Amino acid sequence: MRRTAALGAAGTLVTGALLAGAVTATPATAGERHSASSAEDRGVRTAAARAAAAGVNWQDCPADWGLKAPIQCGYVTVPVDYARPDGRTIKIAVDRIANTGGKDARQGALVYNPGGPGGSGMRFPTRVTNATPVWKKISAAYDFVGFDPRGVGHSAAISCVDPQEFVSAPKADPVPGNEADKRAQRKLAKAYADGCAARSGDLLPYLTTPNTARDLDVIRAALGEKKLNYLGVSYGTYLGAVYGTLFPGHVRRMVVDSVVNPAREKVWYQANLDQDVAFETRWGDWKKWVAKNDATYHIGDTPEKVQAQWEKLRASAKKNPIGGLVGPSELIGFFQQAPYYDSMWAPVAEAWSAYRAGDEKPLVENAGPNLDDKAGNIAAENSNAVYTAVECTDAKWPTNWRTWDRDNTRVHAKAPFMTWANAWMNLPCATWSAKQQRPVEVKSGKDLPPVLLVQSTRDAATPYEGAVELHKRFAGSRLITERDAGSHGVTGLTNPCINDRVDAYLLAGKTDAKDVTCAPHATPEPAKKSVKAAAVSASDLPAAP
Repeated sequence: MRRTAALGAAGTLVTGALLAGAVTATPATAGERHSASSAEDRGVRTAAARAAAAGVNWQDCPADWGLKAPIQCGYVTVPVDYARPDGRTIKIAVDRIANTGGKDARQGALVYNPGGPGGSGMRFPTRVTNATPVWKKISAAYDFVGFDPRGVGHSAAISCVDPQEFVSAPKADPVPGNEADKRAQRKLAKAYADGCAARSGDLLPYLTTPNTARDLDVIRAALGEKKLNYLGVSYGTYLGAVYGTLFPGHVRRMVVDSVVNPAREKVWYQANLDQDVAFETRWGDWKKWVAKNDATYHIGDTPEKVQAQWEKLRASAKKNPIGGLVGPSELIGFFQQAPYYDSMWAPVAEAWSAYRAGDEKPLVENAGPNLDDKAGNIAAENSNAVYTAVECTDAKWPTNWRTWDRDNTRVHAKAPFMTWANAWMNLPCATWSAKQQRPVEVKSGKDLPPVLLVQSTRDAATPYEGAVELHKRFAGSRLITERDAGSHGVTGLTNPCINDRVDAYLLAGKTDAKDVTCAPHATPEPAKKSVKAAAVSASDLPAAP
């Protein structure tokens, strides 16, 4: 589930040394040969060999990409269908910034995926140009490499609906009041699925996590890296888990942060239902914080009063959309950022507080669409299209509406904040045109080195049980737990107990002898600041499934 509901709210996209000459292809390892008869396995070896020979033609990034020197950009060519490596190809956009510590300190490239599916990793090198303190030691040793996964942004972007139609507002209230409301949402979901088929049907069968993992191995080869160093957040952890399963011998170091449950029975229908329950828990945490800081926000001095004000706000916006643009659906799209990220606790509360004081502008600017931002709207629609395409194609979804209705009605009764908005967002998968696959059975091969898992116990988007499950499946892995915390994306936060261990792992390959539990990072302060600026900064946060 992304930060905003696709069909119920306006979508927002909340992401070394020069390679010289040809390098030889990396031979297949024992870990890679686990299914050597597979046409896809043979195809990825062929594509990787070609990419290793070609390298990446690094150049200054196009001006409209918003990535300034010394960041460089390029492309890596991959097959659309790995079973046919000599068939149609697409180009995967990549970028990088060289390690800051010089040749002697360099340990290779660190490749990043922020989640989604549908998130772009192209802003990852800006963590170096922005001198983000948490990444100082790691950026001295590694080139920071980002990429647009297949279907995203500059990598054969797909589309399911006209971008301006996608962001138009206000949308219908996602919480149905009657059967007619459900029928209307079902109609919208089918129309969206049909739009994906009409606008992007030739790529839909190939937009899967295993194919993106294969692309990742081809990128590794193009970078001249014998083994992959990888950082994945949110959905990026599932991508890492699949990569580690398919290419265990190609992993050097891997950090997965805020972990998707990789169990087949969870991907993806049940995972979304699990999210709804976890979001309700974290929504409760935020309400307690707002109530504690009632002297600042004047919303309510108990969680129950805050909830009552939320229901009042939704009802008022449903009757008379705020600024003509913000109804209940748009409110959920903005307010759900608080359960996602601690960094958004204060900005969301401040916008709400301003509205209650008579200033609706902050709420309209943050919750409503910017209809004039054509580039941003194209990116938002594309991101949602890829989210839908990957999740719908990765796994089989229920096709009987009665199953959806039964399950979401049951979950909504105990977790009303996000359940129906999430259901409508995923309902296109019930009528998906492309053949739905069986998820990869995630497990570690004998060549997989220790993987580092980082997880907060109260994460809403990727509940804690996902980290426990992957930890069981990846032998030798280590789990760092941030207790009593729930921000999604932990490695980018300031918590020395976590930061020092991530540094030790990536810089020296060191892990603790046992799993570690860390105290939570600092609770947000209700400091007054620009709500708009704070919300915009959320674009650098991980994109969640």
